[in-house]
Amino acid sequence: MLTLFHHPMFATCRFVRLAFGEYGEELALIEEKPWTRRKEFLALNPAGTLPILLAEGDVPIIGAMVIAEYLDETRGVLKRDKRLFAEDPMQRAEIRRLTDWYLSKAESEVTRHLVRERVLKPVMPETAGGGSPDSAAIRAARANIRQHMKYTNWLAGTRHWLAGNRVTYADLAAAAALSVLDYLGEIDWREHTAAREWYTRVKSRPAFRPLLSDRVRGLSPVSHYADLDF
Repeated sequence: MLTLFHHPMFATCRFVRLAFGEYGEELALIEEKPWTRRKEFLALNPAGTLPILLAEGDVPIIGAMVIAEYLDETRGVLKRDKRLFAEDPMQRAEIRRLTDWYLSKAESEVTRHLVRERVLKPVMPETAGGGSPDSAAIRAARANIRQHMKYTNWLAGTRHWLAGNRVTYADLAAAAALSVLDYLGEIDWREHTAAREWYTRVKSRPAFRPLLSDRVRGLSPVSHYADLDF
């Protein structure tokens, strides 16, 4: 069994868990608090970032998209119509674009800030950047949510799945990011009907179930978080 160093509220880590879950692959999960900068953790990744996959031979594979490429090359090519990438180069480019949108753009504009301010800072020591949440950072992130939800709603309203006719890494990346925001109660789904219907379909997939069980100490999820029909 492969091992994943992760944090349950990091969208990039959730993305990797979803991808392995779609292929029916179990992972041994080790929750990591990267701000502690453990010596053993930094030995695996001097950059001190997550996720990290310990692959065959305990070789560390670092970064969500790098892990996704590894997964596709070692498992995905055998899955045919269940492959999370596409055969066509242009379709693969679109999948990569949307995956990057949610794991990089949305992460840098929204998810990272809300997770840091609402989830991490209350439990981090002051020496590591902990303390009271920055209300200005929270307001800015919340303002950015609207544009990302509008775009997701447009994608979901014009395509069966976000990158085409079947589930791909693009759907998993978007669902990973939005699931974090949904846990925190930051999304008003009433304004985004198409996105809500798409998210309900993704949320109902077996690979998503472990994420619905994730809990953060001292911070309960919004009431509908684990509901498949919300």
